[in-house]
Amino acid sequence: MASDPVVARREMDGLLRRGRLTSYDPSWFRYGDAVLEPAEIVAILRPHLTAERIARIDEVLADRTYNLAVVVDGMVDTGNVSAVMRSADAFGVQAFHAVDRAGGYKHSRRTAQGARKWVDRWVWKEPAEAIAELRRQSYRLVVADLDSAATPIGQADLSRRTALVFGNELSGISEDFRAGADEVVAIGMSGFAQSLNISVAAAICLYEARRCRIERLGSHGDLAAADRERLQAVFTIKSVRHSRKIIERAVAARGETPAPG
Repeated sequence: MASDPVVARREMDGLLRRGRLTSYDPSWFRYGDAVLEPAEIVAILRPHLTAERIARIDEVLADRTYNLAVVVDGMVDTGNVSAVMRSADAFGVQAFHAVDRAGGYKHSRRTAQGARKWVDRWVWKEPAEAIAELRRQSYRLVVADLDSAATPIGQADLSRRTALVFGNELSGISEDFRAGADEVVAIGMSGFAQSLNISVAAAICLYEARRCRIERLGSHGDLAAADRERLQAVFTIKSVRHSRKIIERAVAARGETPAPG
């Protein structure tokens, strides 16, 4: 199973390509002829949530940010991609970019498709495409790499709008990202091992980034009002079973045409 390329490809597709990849997808809010506002969706679905779930969604949104993003560049191990996604979600990072440049993939028992549920995923074929979009979105590119001249991660200023870039398990960072980096950071180590598993390194860097943002800015979460409202609606949809049918019934009840079931 570990070497089955078909299984590995299916798992990577599930992580990076299936479903609506970002909360910006208009299909979250389109129900036939009706285009609903985020607040309308929340109002329709909230009666189907427990008080605990409502509180949890609010807590998550309060600590969420788009001003820190994660980029994985050509990873081949589905377990590592899944683990980095889980860390992004755990540390309140909403934007996840993947450059899918690997020719083959490695199946992992650690793969959990649920890791993709709560983050916005952008998928790129080439590093140059990802770099262009990240620049368009005004991110600084901070590459994690083994480099004697790298800034120790604990000393880097990650409070600015930053995309943290992590490389391929085998060959590391692509030359495009290396050349385009605004800064290179490294995790200090004192043992015989010269490197960490990429998913472990990503978790440490994200922890440090969150710590830096809280220390320098006073908080980590900083969603704009429109982003918060949109994500609240999408998180609510994902938290309610048969949410689309419930919304369709509500739309039909007020005389608009619902989407096909």
